[in-house]
Amino acid sequence: MTAEQRRTEEQLVRDHLALVHYAVAEMATKVPRHVSRDDLVSAGMAGLAQAARSFDPARGINFDRYASTRIRGSLLDELRDRDWASRSVRSKARKVTAASDELTGKLGRVPSKEEVADHMGVEVKAVDSISEDVHRAVVLNYDSMLAQGDAEEVMPSDLRSPDAVIVDRERRAYLLDAIQALPERLRLVVVGYFFEERSMQDLAEELGVSESRISQMRAEALALLKDGMNSQLDPEALPQEAKPSPRVARRKAAYYAAIASNSYYRTRLSTEPRVLSDAVTSTVA
Repeated sequence: MTAEQRRTEEQLVRDHLALVHYAVAEMATKVPRHVSRDDLVSAGMAGLAQAARSFDPARGINFDRYASTRIRGSLLDELRDRDWASRSVRSKARKVTAASDELTGKLGRVPSKEEVADHMGVEVKAVDSISEDVHRAVVLNYDSMLAQGDAEEVMPSDLRSPDAVIVDRERRAYLLDAIQALPERLRLVVVGYFFEERSMQDLAEELGVSESRISQMRAEALALLKDGMNSQLDPEALPQEAKPSPRVARRKAAYYAAIASNSYYRTRLSTEPRVLSDAVTSTVA
């Protein structure tokens, strides 16, 4: 690296420090309070430095956008490395689910939060806190999936006006609908890798394939998810194949139709978060 290149990188980092603080502030709303903000800032700075080092102006990409993607990726990697969601949140969530299932069997109906809390010997606010952390874990893994699927064009994150919030809510709902409509094996890979945080080796052993095949299936699923969301949100963005296979065309049409029928407009825009186990994992079991 030449001295001029080093100075250019350093200048890019200095000029765009605000991107790190913006990304950390946004991420802080999605994680438990005990996650260190300083650790997130450090990870974000590493992402910014990496972006400055690998940025190529000749590609015609705005540095702000390029760096923001790298910074968010570094933050997600930091959180995944700490594994807070799988070890802490999921353990608590399993206890709540077990208590709820036991009460459902006894009462013959879905128990209230108060009944679940009483059965577990905890306060209602503790059950609410667990539900909130589970939702945050879902959002984090959702963000991770989009980052790996290169869906920046589909899911803009820099608009937070009221109408943008509604659009974002609808897109998140369509994403869950698209996951639910995936072919079973692709759905298992997506749910297992992104939401249950299982390793590729674990998924490969379950499906009886190689880890490289799991990687291929993940890439195939992400491409299908992107097309599925575009089929509902922006049909003109769907890729046009020169010589489309009738069989493939029928399969894609059926997939798009399944996404469209998986939820209704009101449920997609509801302020109540869609529960992952109801929308996705129940179809994998």
